[in-house]
Amino acid sequence: MDKFFHISERGSSVGTEIRAGFTTFLAMAYIIAVNPAILGAAGIPFTAALTATCFGAALMTILMGLIANRPIALASGMGINAMVAYALCVDMQLDWRIAMSVVFIEGIVILFLVLFGLREAILKAIPHGLKQAIGVGIGLFITFIGLKSGGLVIPNESTILSFGDVTQPAVIVAVLSLAITALLYALKIKGEILFGILAATIIGIPLGVTPLPQWEHFGLDFSTFAAPFQTVPGQEANGIALIQTVLNPVLILFAFSLLMSDFFDTMGTAMAVGKQANFVTQKGELLDAKPILTVDSAAAAVGGFMGASSITTFVESTAGAADGARTGLSNIVIGILFILAAFLSPFIAMVTGAATCGALVFVGYLMMSAVATINWSDVQEGLPAFLTIIGIPFTYSIATGIGLGFICYVLVSIFTGKARDVSILMWVAALAFLISFIL
Repeated sequence: MDKFFHISERGSSVGTEIRAGFTTFLAMAYIIAVNPAILGAAGIPFTAALTATCFGAALMTILMGLIANRPIALASGMGINAMVAYALCVDMQLDWRIAMSVVFIEGIVILFLVLFGLREAILKAIPHGLKQAIGVGIGLFITFIGLKSGGLVIPNESTILSFGDVTQPAVIVAVLSLAITALLYALKIKGEILFGILAATIIGIPLGVTPLPQWEHFGLDFSTFAAPFQTVPGQEANGIALIQTVLNPVLILFAFSLLMSDFFDTMGTAMAVGKQANFVTQKGELLDAKPILTVDSAAAAVGGFMGASSITTFVESTAGAADGARTGLSNIVIGILFILAAFLSPFIAMVTGAATCGALVFVGYLMMSAVATINWSDVQEGLPAFLTIIGIPFTYSIATGIGLGFICYVLVSIFTGKARDVSILMWVAALAFLISFIL
């Protein structure tokens, strides 16, 4: 095991990898309940969506561990699942099988882009300052997710956002989760992030924040599997869902929108995890980029095939990396836990957003150090980096923040007479983002 995963070589241990695997799983376990709830709006039965979510995440996370040997976990992507459920199924009133066919097509296309080296080439073409900014922006993004899920940041009609009520039980649990995590870190106790989540979950029981297990959705349902190749009910004469999708230009255009989001979300997430887990070089190059991007691209198609929406790399993987994960062994642990979760989902639902608040905020803090490496005195590097950093959390989209940074970098380079510094791939990527934003 040590030889296969290079555990000792990367300065880790089996115990550390197992613990960090639990940390990542608990930080992203919310998807087990949230994804079925969102896909329910598309008409997918809760139990079927839960089964697809768990088994899809387990399969692709384990494959990432075995093929890339990097601690990057995958599951159904937030944002894309909402686009699929509400834009395609609710607004356009399409059957969910057709929606999953759109995801499947997007995954196949993006997989070909990786196999031909385009995705990796663009990753290498990104300027150093933008690479650093992406990590910082993601740090702020997951911090915002943590604060929002813990009730410390709440919507406000007058000010858009405001501070939560610290007397509310959920907010108390969120604050304690951060305090416990920070205390354990200060005391140099390994596993501080995992222990912070577990402690907050236990504290939440008497406060009424941690829900007790509910068994009404217990069971497995594989009816969404092979969704693109199923026949749409009532439309048997038109053939299977995938054929109907391919023949619809509007849906192909929608697949392009999903591709842009998936294409750059993974790049940003992989860079952020890599900085925490030491597989990003000092020059900002991602080690093992090809296998990482290949597995992620295949995951999008697998997500559509299984009816789980697009499966993608999860930014919460940074929690496990911060807790010591350095190899794919932690992925094996995460994958096993996802499989168990399909059978024990009522217990997984006990881990609330309030309990994981401290973990996400703390990881955001750890990711902020890269901001010092950006040359703020150079407008060509500093302004695009700034737009990327604020764009990711403010638009609630990693891909959108990256797109703003790319477009700004090209424009500033033109205005400052440095257009020759911009690689052809950056020109292409910026143009693609501009088209995507307009469409």
